[in-house]
Parts: sequence; C-alpha cells; structure tokens
Amino acid sequence: MTNRIHPKVLKEQVESLPHELAILDVREQGAFALGHLLFASNAPLSRLEIEAPRLVPRRSSAVVLCDDGNESENLVLRASELLSHFGYNNVNILEGGVRDWRKCGYELFSGINVPSKAFGEFIEKTCHTPNITPSNLVDLRQAGTDMVILDSRPAPEFQRMSLPDAINVPGAELIYRIREVAPDPNTVVIVNCAGRTRSIIGAQTLINTSIENKVLALKNGTMGWHLAGFELENGKDRQAPRPTQKNLAWAQSAAQQLAERAGVQYIDWETLSLWCSESEAHTLYLLDVRSPEEYEAGHLPNSQNAPGGQLVQATDTYIGTLGARIVLMDDDGVRAKATASWLIQMGRPNVHVLKNSIGSGTLETGPERIKPLEDALPSSILKIDPISLAAQSQENEIALLDLADSRTYKHGHIAGAWFTVRSQIRSCLDRIPAAPKYVLTSPCGLLARLAAPDVSNYVHAPVKILSRGTDGWVTAGFPLVSGFERMAAETNDVYWLPYDHEGEKTKDQMREYLSWETGLLSQIARDPSVHFEALASK
Repeated sequence: MTNRIHPKVLKEQVESLPHELAILDVREQGAFALGHLLFASNAPLSRLEIEAPRLVPRRSSAVVLCDDGNESENLVLRASELLSHFGYNNVNILEGGVRDWRKCGYELFSGINVPSKAFGEFIEKTCHTPNITPSNLVDLRQAGTDMVILDSRPAPEFQRMSLPDAINVPGAELIYRIREVAPDPNTVVIVNCAGRTRSIIGAQTLINTSIENKVLALKNGTMGWHLAGFELENGKDRQAPRPTQKNLAWAQSAAQQLAERAGVQYIDWETLSLWCSESEAHTLYLLDVRSPEEYEAGHLPNSQNAPGGQLVQATDTYIGTLGARIVLMDDDGVRAKATASWLIQMGRPNVHVLKNSIGSGTLETGPERIKPLEDALPSSILKIDPISLAAQSQENEIALLDLADSRTYKHGHIAGAWFTVRSQIRSCLDRIPAAPKYVLTSPCGLLARLAAPDVSNYVHAPVKILSRGTDGWVTAGFPLVSGFERMAAETNDVYWLPYDHEGEKTKDQMREYLSWETGLLSQIARDPSVHFEALASK
C-alpha cells in the first residue's frame, strides 16, 4: 500500500534536510516545466525504468512521487506500482500533486534545471559578477582589444552555434585550460553560454581564482548576441588545448585555493571502498566530472559521467536524492575541486572529492552504459532488422511507432512512423489506424523494447521492435525525414528551448526565456528551503 503524504508534511521534510529524500515528478518534461516543486527531479513515467536507478540508486530511499493531481491519468499510481515491483520499498505519493501544493500556498517553478538556474542569478547579484553587452563586445573587437571569448557549453552545443572566434572551454575546464588560451594577464576574457547561467558561473569561477585577467560574462549569452542582431557561426570546432605541465601546476594551485575557501572535503580510496559497501544504507553518487572523451578512455566502475559545468548547470538531472553522499573525481585535482566548490555554495551537503587520481584505480573504458531496472526489459521479444522493415513497410501492413521524444522525432524519423508517447500509449493507439503488424523504434532501441509489452496489452497483432532502433536504421544506410509527419500525441513531452523554434518566434522565445531566468531570483527569495551561499570575498 503506497503512502500518501500531505504537501505540508513534505514541505516540512524539505526544509529540515539534510536527511535523504528523493522527489520525482513523473510527468513528461513539457508538463513538468509548466510548474513543479523546486527540488523535484523529472523522471517521466515513459522512462522511469531508465531514470529511477540513475536518480535514486538506493531502493530503500524515501521517494515522493508527484504529478499534476489528475486522478484520471493515475501517473503517480502507475509509477508507484512500477517502483514497488522493482524493490523500492519506501515510495510515497504527494497528495493532490502540484495542484494541492499550490493550494497550500507553496511555490511552483516553471522551466527546467531551476535550482541551478536560480543559483546562477543569485551568484551574479551576490558577487556582482561583471558582464559585457554584445554591442560593447563588438566595440572591443573593433578597437583591437586583446581578448578571448570562451564558450562554456559542451562541444555539441558549441558546434550548433557559437560566437565568431569563440573557443570552446566547457565550464569545469576553464581553470584547467585558461592559461593555454590567455597566457597574458592583459588579455580580456569573455565567458559566454547560450543564456545566462554558465556565463555567470564560468566568469565567476575564474574571478574566484584571483586571476589577473579582466573577466566578464557576456550578458545573455548567444541569445543576447542574436537579439542584438549579430550573426552566429555554425559547425565550428575550436577547442582549447590541454594544459602544459607548467599551466597544469598553476591550475592545480588555483583549484586548491578555491577548494579551501569553499570548505571542500576529501576522501581516500579506503573511505570510498567503505562508502561503496554502505551504499544500501546511504545513497552514493560517484560522478566523474571530466569530459565525455576522457571518461570513455577510462573511468572507475559504477561512476557516472557528469562534466563539471553541466553538473552545476543541471544538478537535478544527475542527483535525484537530496542529502546523499556525493563523490566527485577526475585525474588532475582541478575540475573536481572547482565543481565541488560550486555544489557546496548551492547548499548541497556531503560533497566530497576523491583526493587520489582515478588513474591509480582499476578502470573501465567506453561510454556510460544505460542500466535500466533489473528485469524491466522483456526476456523475449520479436525483432525485425532494417532491411526487412524497409521491404515490408512498402506493403502498408505495418504500423510503425516511434518512441523518441518529439524534438528528436522532428529532427529525424523513419518515413511513416507515428510519434508516440509511452505513458500515453493507450490514447496514442486510438489515433493510429489498426494494422496487422506493429513495429516499435526509438533512437537506440531501448525505449522501444521497454514499450513493447505496453503495446501488446492493447493490440491483437504481432509486436516487434526494430533491431538497434533508429540508429540501426541509419547505420544500414536508410534515410530519415524531418518534421511532424504523423502525430499520435502532443509535443508537450519535452521542454522546447528558444533555439528549437524558427523565425521571429525564436526571438520572442529568447526574450521570454531570459525574462524567466532573471525572474527566478525573486521567486526563490520566497522559498525558505533554498540555502545558497556565495564565497566570501578575499
């Protein structure tokens, strides 16, 4: 029997942390972004078997599930049954969902990654982080000022669009690589991102090291640049080099001083081993804050890749259990310490850095593996290969269901595939003409495999999955089409970013997004569960 928890009781629990507590909002991301609890992580019912073990690795953790309070959809009940089936034994449901939370007078927050976004605004105001407008940046360039523009976003975002001449240096890499791109203390350093948070945090990271260079955040990032009427570049791949030994020594010293100011704590291999053995009693997150490429080249078993800049930018997508033990690791002592200093300022307790290089441990190679809940995948399932699907689909006897999110579907899907949301599978099937055969696909095939039993419950026809998913289709040499061709569900499963829109609507969305970010500061001021704190000035 799942327990129900009143909003007032949950509010008291959140304000009395640091005991462990996980709040999972099981609505699709688009619905979640309309209004949610500040410290809730989004774990859509469609992907719960995938997200739950990553966000809440300990099965005995206290978990509170919430949705919009719509009892006809029963999202929380379905999620509770699923988690209980897989061994989560302390699952609770927020009574009345976000609807009753608001009725009790408590804050709801729109958007995603709100704690991190609000924290960026807090840092700018508290630390008086200096910024520069796009127009003034252009003036500096035309005046021949010695300067570098450092884009603090991950490489894929940078490659999509970037400022002219900008160099890609993701957030946690700034201290690590700054001396390579700005060896002269007279060089002006401009840090940008797409909007505000990573520009502010990136600039303040360098300022906190007491670097001699003048450091400025680009006001409103690439969005501000676009709104000011300036052109962005596409497809660029300008990466800052790794530091020389001399510059690494400087970075290590700077990160150490930063860690001392923030009160960063450390653990050794022996303590790490002990904590791993205690992970059934205390939730433990092992987060490798290096780049994805470095992670793939060698990482500790059971560690997750959480590049430091993104971990600060989107903490709620990596850490679902409040009050858990968090261990950050790298191979140089720079990026983990810098990242830890920010998590501590965000009010995260129990943040520690592994003081030994991960290179002295036993490492695994390859990308991070998706590990759904045990036994979540059906033991036996029918498959079809891309060549057979291409041949049979011409006979118009197959209903092809694509379980990718709507953003991915828009950018590329197999011709004739129906966009389908797993948590709404019954209503989706009502919109899809009945067929003698059903084939499911998703980007790598995992979500299709999870959804196959759901579809089989409602159709009286064979259900197969496409081998290796849509990725396998592309690898086999078959094309994709773009756009919203066949929609069996609304596109509110994801949070649409300003750059996802087109034409003049893009600018309107940018203005709205930037206004939302700056408005978070006044909203968190009304929430006593927020415990942000900036480093004291030197």
